[in-house]
Amino acid sequence: MPDRHSPVSGQSGQHSPSGPAESAAPGPGTPVRRLRPAQLLFEPQADEPEPERFFDLESIDDPSELLRRSTELTLAFRVAAERATDFQAIAAAQLADTRRFDALSPVEIADRADWTPDYAARMVEYGRTLLRQQAVGEH
Repeated sequence: MPDRHSPVSGQSGQHSPSGPAESAAPGPGTPVRRLRPAQLLFEPQADEPEPERFFDLESIDDPSELLRRSTELTLAFRVAAERATDFQAIAAAQLADTRRFDALSPVEIADRADWTPDYAARMVEYGRTLLRQQAVGEH
């Protein structure tokens, strides 16, 4: 009975019958068939929302460790708040700079930052002080 498989040409150019060993692994130049992921036919269940955690403090059982860690966080947040306030003051001073064509008044700055006009004026002055200090430090 004749072979029903078409002859396959090898690298030497000679025809050889296609057998099971050749079809198991693709040869050079043969495109690799990629499998696609199966389509989801349902919605996966949503995980239960995790309880809100604050730096994992609620999991600390030892009161000494809890005091140490919470104090450490308090100091870190305090430093971050002070730095943010310095940047607010610098921004307020820059916005109030009369050399700018679009300079803002303390009242306008207060409206933008949700401050009182008096506090905005003090922040502008504080920001000017910080900017002068930066200028002296750069020279």
